[in-house]
Amino acid sequence: MSLLADSTMHVREVLNVVNHQLATRPTSEPVAQSWARCMNDFQLDPSRFVVPPILTDYELSSRREAMGDLIACSKLEMTTLYQQLADPELAVVLVDAGGMIVHQVSSVPFAEAVAADGFRVGALWSEREAGTNGMGTCLAERDCIAVCQHEHFYPRYTSLTCSAAPIFDDHGEIAGVLDVTSRSKLLQQHSLVLVGMSRQMIENRLLDARYRHANMIHFHSRPEFVGTLHGGKLAVADDSTVLAANRSALFQLGFRTLGELRGRRIEEAFNASLEDMIARSIRGSFHPVTMYSANATNRFFLVAQTPQNSAGRGTRVAITAPAARAPEKRPPPAARLDEIAHLEFGDPRMASQIQLAARVVQRKIPIILRGQTGTGKEVFAQALHSISPHSSGPFVPVNCASLPENLIESELFGYRAGAFTGAQREGRRGKIVQANGGTLFLDEIGDMPLALQARLLRVIEEHEVTPLGAETTVKVNFQLISASHRNLLELVRGGQFREDLYYRLKGVELNLPPLCERVDKLALIHHLLENETDNDPPELTPEAEHALLTYAWPGNIRQLRHVLQMAIALCDGQPIRCEDLPAEITQRMPETGTPTAGLPVTARAAGADLDPHPADDADLSALNAIQLNERETVLTLLDEHRWNVSNVAKALGISRNTLYRKMRRLHIRLSHDGAPPDGMPPDDSPPEESPPTANA
Repeated sequence: MSLLADSTMHVREVLNVVNHQLATRPTSEPVAQSWARCMNDFQLDPSRFVVPPILTDYELSSRREAMGDLIACSKLEMTTLYQQLADPELAVVLVDAGGMIVHQVSSVPFAEAVAADGFRVGALWSEREAGTNGMGTCLAERDCIAVCQHEHFYPRYTSLTCSAAPIFDDHGEIAGVLDVTSRSKLLQQHSLVLVGMSRQMIENRLLDARYRHANMIHFHSRPEFVGTLHGGKLAVADDSTVLAANRSALFQLGFRTLGELRGRRIEEAFNASLEDMIARSIRGSFHPVTMYSANATNRFFLVAQTPQNSAGRGTRVAITAPAARAPEKRPPPAARLDEIAHLEFGDPRMASQIQLAARVVQRKIPIILRGQTGTGKEVFAQALHSISPHSSGPFVPVNCASLPENLIESELFGYRAGAFTGAQREGRRGKIVQANGGTLFLDEIGDMPLALQARLLRVIEEHEVTPLGAETTVKVNFQLISASHRNLLELVRGGQFREDLYYRLKGVELNLPPLCERVDKLALIHHLLENETDNDPPELTPEAEHALLTYAWPGNIRQLRHVLQMAIALCDGQPIRCEDLPAEITQRMPETGTPTAGLPVTARAAGADLDPHPADDADLSALNAIQLNERETVLTLLDEHRWNVSNVAKALGISRNTLYRKMRRLHIRLSHDGAPPDGMPPDDSPPEESPPTANA
């Protein structure tokens, strides 16, 4: 069927429905009512398409300024939603209460394709201007709606499907609409669910932003939903009057509108005062406490929080009951999640790990962080330290893989004066003692020698440490966070890690996703650009943005930060182009699908024979670009010394044991019988004595 015939049929269908004549296909009631409004109220003609009007730059700027807080609260959620849907043929848009598009997230080709039809920032998409469509009809219906292809008023838009949800402000009025417009006919139900969830998150963010200096009460009839997307949230003034509420709170408390609840005292909703709620929340370490409705018919689980201090404002005294005053107490997971929000920008896996970590760290439970090199394990650990009960103490990191084996013991446990030859005259406090009252972060714990694992286990069990050469013990109390890019359970099975220590370290295991699997890459890139520049960060050309988003990032966030630092230096204040990025990021993957990015230049130039000393693909994928270059250097030295490990260790100035550990970490393996590859003679030199340990 030709486009003209299809258009004519659509116009006839609209006229039949509006005139209550026989329709050829079923039409939903909201769409039928919208078609009637378009013709009867707005005098629109479906056969005479008119491009929606575009506001001037001044008008656009004024209207965007008026809703600046909503735009700020929506940008991250819109980017996350766009990445979740993962379709280049759609756009996520935000419109104001008058139907004007104020912000849009989409691919450049799609944006250019629909701009000719008036779908762009600054355009008015109310029903009066654009007929039946997701955004305009959502504003008219004040409810979530999907407008699928032929349900649009104008035939010009029947290739589009819109899924829209209204965003309500703290007064219960529509502040705007979140919409996904796509060329797909099958996405609307899936999109509508995600749009609705994103809308709820925006509303909660908006409530937090507008009432950051109010007391917040989070509640739900089920404790696991407190502080989540589905939880109720109330903003309460110091005089106990309710200022604002989200829609979940209204529903659970039995109010139809915010006007019915606003201005009431909190005691009219719950059987406790504001002071009592806060005091009980503090005593319960901000885990949900049981509370009943004012008429004692409904049970809720609740957390009450005093406002956080804001930059540029005076210190605010928290409301607490006298018996509950405890200066050493710190606000808990839900109260301090904002302080570690910089760890994620919309990735659901990261968000779930952050929420779990924020809860367990309040209970001083040991934490293991699993993640590839460069995923930000130490940054994550520092953020957890900042919200832990030990945050007033020091954060002491120890990289177990970078310390020579004969120094790890003295570094960790310390030693008294004169404990061994070469010791400092005044002795030394070990890292464990330094971490007393704070957080001890043991990075690459999987590389700790077995002999020291037993001593560490005793420290954890008995909360005391004995420095080398000393006879007295030192009591210690710290939050323990460990990290490794290796699977510790597999090391346990292989006899390389103590099983009892593993289960003592693993109060909870958190997995940090690699950068290539995160859905918030674009938001993370913009965040890093802002942090790396003093003024306005440079923009990205569409080609550079695409290259950054599709690259595999074997070095994860660390590699991304270095790439952006270099690009900022090269672009000289202009938009970052592909020419400002390293070649491995802009080059296409080979047709075989084997990634070359991150390998040494010499290895990439070798073509198919990328590595003369191949290892398993899974092994090399765990190494970042720096480690791959280090691996190449060690392999070169081994070849030069005909795989005589003792001679290579001497050339590097390290012990043979340390070299063996480095080789294991870099996935350089001898054969199963201990011989080097390619028929080289084995290292038959006499065993080298390790340097004397601190116990000698």
